[in-house]
Amino acid sequence: MIRSAELKDFADIVKIYNHYVLNSHATFEIDPISVDDMMNRVQKIQHAFNLPWIVLVIENQIVGYAYATQWKPREAYLQTAEVSVYLEKNATGNGYGRLLYQELIERLKHLRLHAILAGISLPNDASVKLHESLGFKKVGQLKEVGKKFDRWIDVGYWELIFE
Repeated sequence: MIRSAELKDFADIVKIYNHYVLNSHATFEIDPISVDDMMNRVQKIQHAFNLPWIVLVIENQIVGYAYATQWKPREAYLQTAEVSVYLEKNATGNGYGRLLYQELIERLKHLRLHAILAGISLPNDASVKLHESLGFKKVGQLKEVGKKFDRWIDVGYWELIFE
């Protein structure tokens, strides 16, 4: 079942996210965050832009989440959002990321957005494959813009434009 995230979900969301903070370059966050930190981020985004945060629940467990956030603060960017998806560490490779993104994309279409962007820390073949299978096209790559685990990391950007 995919549904909008609720306050009770944030402990699970933070647990999923902090795994990536500590073990992956998928996020450039270095230190784990608290439930309050995550809730404040979400409330700020939802209050200002009403952009969705959704969770995938299987057997009463949250196995992943996806969300959209503001791309840039200038008014001309209001029809563009950035999207992300994170899965519980043992839930990858089962198509759950695709399910979450498909639902997120549908919700964003109803909000009359024009474009959505995904920044992918490279290398990340699974994420690239997921985004491209959903119609995202690579539009650029920034070299060595983040440093994590004592190495420089590139970030590629993929874009999906709604017709």
